[in-house]
Amino acid sequence: MAQQHWLDPLARLVLQATGQIAPPPPPSTPSLPEPLVDPEAVEMELLALKLRQNPGLKLRTATEVRQAAALGWRLDVNRATQADWQRLPGLLPHHADLLLRLQAGGIQLSGADDLQRLLELPAEVVADWLPLLEFRWYGEPPAAPAQPRLDLNRARASDLQALGLSPDRCQRLLRERARAPFRDLADLQERLQFPPELVEAWIGKVRFGSGPIGPVLPGRSGD
Repeated sequence: MAQQHWLDPLARLVLQATGQIAPPPPPSTPSLPEPLVDPEAVEMELLALKLRQNPGLKLRTATEVRQAAALGWRLDVNRATQADWQRLPGLLPHHADLLLRLQAGGIQLSGADDLQRLLELPAEVVADWLPLLEFRWYGEPPAAPAQPRLDLNRARASDLQALGLSPDRCQRLLRERARAPFRDLADLQERLQFPPELVEAWIGKVRFGSGPIGPVLPGRSGD
């Protein structure tokens, strides 16, 4: 085998410079790792885009509720509209109707417990809404609810007076109840127009049983 000449490297450079032979390939560089993508960040960006395109978008899951809250959206419970309520997952049209009728009667809710008891929903459903809910109070807060809950469609006059009803208002309630049982607090307030703060204090204290209501019989003294 012929011995390699010491000028061969120099000759190779000259030949490469003059284009007579191809230059050596560039040294390989290690590929950079692809940037990591946060799936939740992508979902939030997508939800933000949907909300910009449709401000009345209905939220489908607790995750979307939490993401909407992180984007700055809030629901003022005591000033919410029908469209506001209908955006919450798990809230049915009759729930929104009840809330709006109470709001129209001047009734306010002071916390998640009030809302959960009023709508008679599982606590976990209301807990899913909490990141969005704001309970702004427009006046003095109501008294704390107490147990047990009194069935206003069957309660005696003495029990009704224990709720803070004057004898005159108690008789009005009994007469109206004999005409037709009350469906809920909103129905009662629409028919009797009691002071809002009085009815607010009954949230969590009362319920409305179903079934026919018999005539109001005269009771003993104090009934």
